[in-house]
Amino acid sequence: MHKKSFPPIVNSLTRTLILGSLPGDRSLAQQAYYAHPQNRFWRIFIQIFNASASMDYSDKVNLLLENGIGLWDVCAEASRTGSMDLAIQNERPNQIIELLTKYPSITQIVFNGQKAHNLYLKHFEKKEGIIYRCLPSTSPANAKSNLENLIEHWRIILSD
Repeated sequence: MHKKSFPPIVNSLTRTLILGSLPGDRSLAQQAYYAHPQNRFWRIFIQIFNASASMDYSDKVNLLLENGIGLWDVCAEASRTGSMDLAIQNERPNQIIELLTKYPSITQIVFNGQKAHNLYLKHFEKKEGIIYRCLPSTSPANAKSNLENLIEHWRIILSD
């Protein structure tokens, strides 16, 4: 099944760009990043920024943007049955280098899991002047990391 990612969520204040691999089926259906209720992405940032757990999606996006954080995916499109990263095939990458040129304030790229990192390395070279970090996936498929462990790992992005 052919799937496409969303446009980037960035603004002129974005210092950190979080890159996932490709939105899962639930995210695609809801047209929202990290929409699967068991994905811990939004819970991590609600904890890190001490925000309200009852925020709607647009408030969550604004929370990231107000704190210099943007979102996108390495894949612009790919073939994938289901939502598992292991099933991604025939991917075409997003225009990440062009985005970095358009938003020179981005000085850190954080990969949400190993698959996003590996896809980036497959299609791009690391750019000088940017800090790259590969953090544990927030996906429910990453059962070896609980929420507290993920929060501790993800706090590092605030140290750019």
